[in-house]
Amino acid sequence: MKKWQLVGTTVLGASFLLGACGGNNGGSGSGSDLKGSAKGEGSSTVAPIVEKLNEKWAKNHKDAKISSGQAGTGAGFQKFIAGETDFSDASRPIKDEEKKKLEDKGIKYHEFKIAQDAVTIAVNKDNKFVKSLTKSQLKDIYSGKAKTWKDVNSKWPNKKINAVSPNSSHGTYDFFEEEVMNKQDIKAEKNADTNQLVSSVTKNKEGIGYFGYAFYEQNKDKLKEVKIKDDNGKLTEPTKKTIKNGSYALSRPLFIYVKDKSLKDNKVMSEFMKFVLKDEGKSAEAKDEVAAPKKTYKSQLKELNKFLDKHQKSDKKSDKKSDKKSDDKK
Repeated sequence: MKKWQLVGTTVLGASFLLGACGGNNGGSGSGSDLKGSAKGEGSSTVAPIVEKLNEKWAKNHKDAKISSGQAGTGAGFQKFIAGETDFSDASRPIKDEEKKKLEDKGIKYHEFKIAQDAVTIAVNKDNKFVKSLTKSQLKDIYSGKAKTWKDVNSKWPNKKINAVSPNSSHGTYDFFEEEVMNKQDIKAEKNADTNQLVSSVTKNKEGIGYFGYAFYEQNKDKLKEVKIKDDNGKLTEPTKKTIKNGSYALSRPLFIYVKDKSLKDNKVMSEFMKFVLKDEGKSAEAKDEVAAPKKTYKSQLKELNKFLDKHQKSDKKSDKKSDKKSDDKK
């Protein structure tokens, strides 16, 4: 199994203009005097986390704005590569082909981790027979090989499975394709709207779907969680503990990718990222996601400050040289 435990990340995303941003956490650009904006796009899974972060952020900063969409991880990276955004929020790590496109354009970036998540498998609440599945069984269902529940397990009913999936614009789709399907095509009813996926499973007794842990938690009264066997045959289920330590078979980190240029040149972006890391996952927890270990946030903040300090010093030296030249001309 590929381990999705990358160090150094963070996440942003939301479907609307994210109020004001700044940072009362220190730095020359912190406080209510911070003005400007930064733009992002990406994962719908991380959007609620940013919404919560922004509620805190906007209390003290009225003129520093972050705007972000939630068109999906893939769509977010497309805009990031095209130079349309400062940051890209993602529910999966950046792909090699996306890295290559950024490299070809000379775009350097930082990867930050904001939270832990888990892709949760769920069936209809009235399904009495599906309690656990192996990855192999999931693959059979989502490849179309198993058309009925009896095809999955001979003891189960001979009823047609109604499998639903996010569409390919979502990082959740990419994660499932990598972790479960071994990059084989997913054959299922697909929808960009996760709420519609939840609705489809709740309305169809033979339904099965997968989505982020928070979506399941918010709808668990209408759904039935399915435990998943890991590669060693151990039964795992998504809980805050198993998601945080990565022992759940389909656990994953959530990210935000920020352009180096935006961090260096845009105080709104850099101060907001400091604010996000200092939050240490509290906003993620408030939105039914799971905070990463505190040391993850602390180490990332240390690296971010080191990067900013280096370039701020460089900028100051450049400014001094420019001032000296101006004085010499006088």
